[in-house]
Amino acid sequence: MYIYQKGCFVKLRHEITYLIFGLIVAVNFVAFAQNSTEKSLEMPKELIQPSYLKAGDTVAIVAPSGILKDRDREVQQAINLLNSWGLNVIVGDYVYSQFNHFAGEDYERCIDIQKALDDPTISAIWCARGGYGTVRILDKLDYTKFKENPKWIVGYSDITALHNQVHNEGFQSMHALMCVSLTKDLTEISNSINTFKSALFGMPSDYTLEGSEFNKIGEVSGPLVGGNLTMLHTMLGSKESIDTSEKILFIEEIGEYKYHIDRMLQSLKRAGYFDNLKGLVVGDMSKMRKNTTLWGTSVEQLILDALSDYDFPIAFNMPAGHEKDNRALILGRRIELKVAKESTSVVFIN
Repeated sequence: MYIYQKGCFVKLRHEITYLIFGLIVAVNFVAFAQNSTEKSLEMPKELIQPSYLKAGDTVAIVAPSGILKDRDREVQQAINLLNSWGLNVIVGDYVYSQFNHFAGEDYERCIDIQKALDDPTISAIWCARGGYGTVRILDKLDYTKFKENPKWIVGYSDITALHNQVHNEGFQSMHALMCVSLTKDLTEISNSINTFKSALFGMPSDYTLEGSEFNKIGEVSGPLVGGNLTMLHTMLGSKESIDTSEKILFIEEIGEYKYHIDRMLQSLKRAGYFDNLKGLVVGDMSKMRKNTTLWGTSVEQLILDALSDYDFPIAFNMPAGHEKDNRALILGRRIELKVAKESTSVVFIN
């Protein structure tokens, strides 16, 4: 080894060379260890479960997305349902606000959610509806007090944005029906209501799904993450995008063309979303739109074709999404997934 000294390069003795080399290695090792420690602290292996509810607890109803025009009946029905379970209810100040497409201006919707996140007496936050708008307020939310008193965030569709955010903060959440999902005759959606109640009170349902010729056989276990495909695609490249490595992904969608589904899957694929995925659970693909140029296959075959490079199991027919039968799922919770052609089992691991 040489050093530059007094206008020329001078050769160092072997002992000094070894000493300098050793110091360089030591410094790099310490930096690597510190970086690895920081990363492990940032991303806990197991997401924290908020406390399950019990009689006397309080649920906050908020509207982070679309406008709730003429939806008073459903919200009142939601209040009555929660009361019948022995729960208290607080309705956000701006739930019925209206601003163009949204349930109030961004700051109004943000205020309601932030109050609920911060309030230690609230045990769950139930989103009144989806639509569009949650992504507009993500950067305004602060989870400092939430971490001291974590609570369940409940919803689906556009609420996937909140699920992603709370997962990256290190907490589980609940993919389940929302207030506007309630019909006049609640027996029509008894499965949705019963599994929601069971999950909320600490008895999440395991599921045996109807088989499908499209199922890709296999058995895996891992944390269940995901939600609405459009929202997962929307989060791509942002800090709310979730790490799917060693996890099982759930997806559902409504009102899309098949080529849109393929485009989103191809985008996620190119971004490495599926590279280390352990399994895929496909929920409802509702009200698929028909293009003038037909796609040529079923949406199930479309998904299989898009993900043909991977060997993880794929299960279809999960009754969760935009249909009346919308079973509750605890996102961030570890599950055992066993997929066969005849049936699929989804078992939540405590």
